[in-house]
Amino acid sequence: MNNDDLKQKILTIVPSAEFTDPVYEFLNVTVLPADLRKLAEQFNSDPDLSFDYMFCLTGVDWVTHMMVVYHLYSTKNDHTVVMKVKIDDRENPEVETLCDIWKTAEFHEREVYDLFGIKFLNHPDLRRIFLEDDWVGYPMRKDYVDPVNIVEL
Repeated sequence: MNNDDLKQKILTIVPSAEFTDPVYEFLNVTVLPADLRKLAEQFNSDPDLSFDYMFCLTGVDWVTHMMVVYHLYSTKNDHTVVMKVKIDDRENPEVETLCDIWKTAEFHEREVYDLFGIKFLNHPDLRRIFLEDDWVGYPMRKDYVDPVNIVEL
């Protein structure tokens, strides 16, 4: 399946999906938190898509909103897609966990939670993974202030 075919298939699942223009090597699709779970389940279960391997998950702070970015690969069909979820609520950023679909998400979601403060609803073990439990704030956010090391953007 090429990027144009993937795009058409995605639009049948989530008509409101947005695509990055210009097109990169991998198709980039952005959805709202309400559509994330539906698209992820279809990505994994639909035989035409069969995205069975999540090889990267990261958080992004765009100052005006937060994002979680998932890089997915189909070992069966040999195609890749970048799925992004845009989170407008910076005060309480949250999305559904996808670790029951892709087991690799479990560790990565904890990392994003720890460093960006994005909560993954229904995650089986959502707690800090790098920082101490009493750490205040989320150091990968652009508005984070570090009075000891004086890191500012």
